Amino acid sequence: MADLVVPQLGESITEAVIARWLKNVGDTVAADEPLVDLETDKITVQLPSPVSGALKAQSAAVGATVKVGQVVGQVEAGAGAKPAAPVPVPVQPKAAAAPAPAPQSAAAPASSGNGDGLDKEALLDLPPSQRRIARERGAIPVVTPGSGTGTGTGTGGPKIDPRDEVVTMSPLRKRIAERLVQAQHESASLTTFNEVDMSAVMELRAKYKDSFEKEHGVKLGFMSFFVKACCAAAKLFPGINAEVVGDAIVYKKHYDFGIAVSTPKGLVVPVLRDVDALGFGGIEKGILALADKARTGKLALEDLVGGTFSITNGGIYGSMMSTPLLNYPQTGILGMHNIVKRAVVKDDAVVVRPMMYVALTYDHRVVDGREAVSFLVAVKDRLESPERMLLEG
Repeated sequence: MADLVVPQLGESITEAVIARWLKNVGDTVAADEPLVDLETDKITVQLPSPVSGALKAQSAAVGATVKVGQVVGQVEAGAGAKPAAPVPVPVQPKAAAAPAPAPQSAAAPASSGNGDGLDKEALLDLPPSQRRIARERGAIPVVTPGSGTGTGTGTGGPKIDPRDEVVTMSPLRKRIAERLVQAQHESASLTTFNEVDMSAVMELRAKYKDSFEKEHGVKLGFMSFFVKACCAAAKLFPGINAEVVGDAIVYKKHYDFGIAVSTPKGLVVPVLRDVDALGFGGIEKGILALADKARTGKLALEDLVGGTFSITNGGIYGSMMSTPLLNYPQTGILGMHNIVKRAVVKDDAVVVRPMMYVALTYDHRVVDGREAVSFLVAVKDRLESPERMLLEG
């Protein structure tokens, strides 16, 4: 008998969530064939079978949180036939049987998500959204007396209007939520804002975009300017490129920047390594490669860990201003926003310029307000005079 053990999942990741079993108990499996999807707050990992045989047991349910090193199932080596009565692990814990079920209020036993064991007539009486939830939870929603059209979930939760659609939060979304709350609880985050005149960057891009693409094979975007500006500013204010470990502050002497990318499963932040050693071409190529891997589901764990600072661009969705959340345990994250032509004063004259609001969220345990504001001013200065970044290397 071979155990299915949760492997090491990467730096600072100690647990995962069972997202999906790819095989049922009793199914024949080949060596290295994926058996279960494990989701962390960073990535989905498939756990393969260590031997050829048959899946003997699933000891962790879908949605369960499991630790690194924990056994989540067993494979019987060499087995080929299914057991006479395989019992898959239920998606939800089995509901307690009611002593005297009333009409439309009996809780059915937990199921594997296909509605087996539920009262078919009661199931058909539900609206489509509630019908799907009932199949997932293995229980018919309870009609609460005196609640009008509202219904309950049968578990003491809030009443749900039958006109509403209820979608169970995915394991990945739950873990992302937990990490965001952790960042709020374990850091003293503040946000400071500034605005950048993007005229010089836009003129430089327009002048060199064709020759840049011909030389490097990628387009010259805005992100490489921001990466270079933030890297130069972080060298001046090292608290932005740091983290807290116990009672100590670790000032990172390498510059590995997380670049937020939207994917069908949510936001991920792959890491571009050693940005201080890259030119504009190398940065644009690296960002493009990471974005392609993210959108095609090919990111590896090493692409997502070890970042020292992050940049997120809400401007591509039309955001004018926001307060980005720290990518814990990092101490700084820069938020970019959309570029809007606005009237501004230059040399005592009112002129129209393409302006962008930028936001820096920082950990006040490490970074003082003066340093945070000075960091953002240093970023602004370099973006408004981008040629100086060429001299800084």
